Amino acid sequence: MPILYRNLLALMWIAWVLYWWALSFNVKAAAKRESLFSRLLHLGPLLAAGLLLGLPRIPLPLFGMRFLPPAPWTYWGGTALTAAGLLFTVWARRHIGKNWSAIVTIKEGHEFIASGPYAIVRHPIYAGLLFAFAGSALALGEWRGVLAFAIVAGSLWRKLRLEERWMQQHFGAAYQDYCRRVAALLPFIW
Repeated sequence: MPILYRNLLALMWIAWVLYWWALSFNVKAAAKRESLFSRLLHLGPLLAAGLLLGLPRIPLPLFGMRFLPPAPWTYWGGTALTAAGLLFTVWARRHIGKNWSAIVTIKEGHEFIASGPYAIVRHPIYAGLLFAFAGSALALGEWRGVLAFAIVAGSLWRKLRLEERWMQQHFGAAYQDYCRRVAALLPFIW
C-alpha cells in the first residue's frame, strides 16, 4: 500500500486544522461568548471523535470491526467526500470572514451573513464537517468511524442550537425569516 494512500486522510485533516488555526487570529473581538464549560461540551466530543478516526487502532474489539468490506471504492469515495466537506468549510470560513469564531460568540459589529454558502445552509461549516467525518468513516470502514460521526453530529447539533438562539436574540426577525428560508444543515431538508 503506497504511503500516500495510507496517509491521505490524515494529511487532509492536518492541513485543514493548520489552515483553521492560522485564520483564527484574524477575527473581530467578541462582545459576548459562551462559557468555558459550554465550549468544552462541544470541543471535547469533537476531539474524541477525531481520535476515534485518527488512531491506528482502538483496543476495543467492536471498534475495529468493519461495517464495509475493504475496497478501493469505499476508500476513494470516502476520501472524496472528506475533501468536499473540508473544502465546503473553507469556503464558508472565508465567506464569513472576521465574524467567525470557534466558540459561540456575538462579535463586536457582528454582521448577518446570508450569502455564499450561507445561502445554501445556515451552518455550512457544521454541514461540511459532518460530510468530512462521514467521508472519513466511509474510507475507514470500521464501526469506530460510525461512532465518531454520531459523536460529531450530537456535538454540532448542541452547538448549532445554542448559536441559533443567540443569533435570533441578536438579529431578531431578520434571522427568523432566514431560518424559514434556509435549512440548517441539508438544503431543502433539515
